[in-house]
Amino acid sequence: MIVAPTVHFVRHAQGYHNLSIANQSIHDPSLTPLGEAQCHQLCQDFPYHSSVDLLVASPLRRTLYTTLLGFQPEVKRGLTIVALPEAQELADVPCDTGSDVKLLEEEFRDHVIDFSLVEEGWTSKKGKWAADAEFVEKRAREVRQWLKARPEKEIVLVTHGGFLHFLTEDWSDSTLLHGAGWANTEFRSYNFAHECWDNASIVETAASRQRRKGSEIPLSQTEQRQLKAAKQNLWDERGYFLQNKV
Repeated sequence: MIVAPTVHFVRHAQGYHNLSIANQSIHDPSLTPLGEAQCHQLCQDFPYHSSVDLLVASPLRRTLYTTLLGFQPEVKRGLTIVALPEAQELADVPCDTGSDVKLLEEEFRDHVIDFSLVEEGWTSKKGKWAADAEFVEKRAREVRQWLKARPEKEIVLVTHGGFLHFLTEDWSDSTLLHGAGWANTEFRSYNFAHECWDNASIVETAASRQRRKGSEIPLSQTEQRQLKAAKQNLWDERGYFLQNKV
């Protein structure tokens, strides 16, 4: 029987867009000096370097640099970073809009990053890439399905705070921090649930949950739905889901 991989989800380190609302107008920003320091701390704190056999990242610059700096042991032993456009952030503001793949290939030419999955139009924020909750949910499901089908046993995916709530289907703490309930460079580990293929649902591992929440009782499905609605209403008020819906 094929065993689905364990996946470690990571939010990127601090980017310049995280410094202020005004900085959300910066297109595809890179990491701040503090963000780079956070990556080095992540590299020290992450306990599973030796068992990871695939690195995946959203193709935005901040996630690519977080992967390169935060997972140096994997990079040094020859792992390729797969750029996965479906894992991009949800909004259509400039800071959440990626760069043309040719520019990325040039900027990261000295690093082993596979951009073959980054298709034309991935930065359009239209169609499947739209800043619309329905399309974001579909993208999140596609990412889970893609990860579940991989032959590797342990995978790291570096992505974005807002998208992580859709990806994990966990909305706990989503209203506590600006943008998302994941801190910069926070990592959590998941296994795939024993269920039908379609949704490819995941469950946080006991060790991951214990590390960040202790003995706190998880939210009920009703509480999750309420938090999801509250967070999406907040995003709607800020205009994240109001532009380029098709």
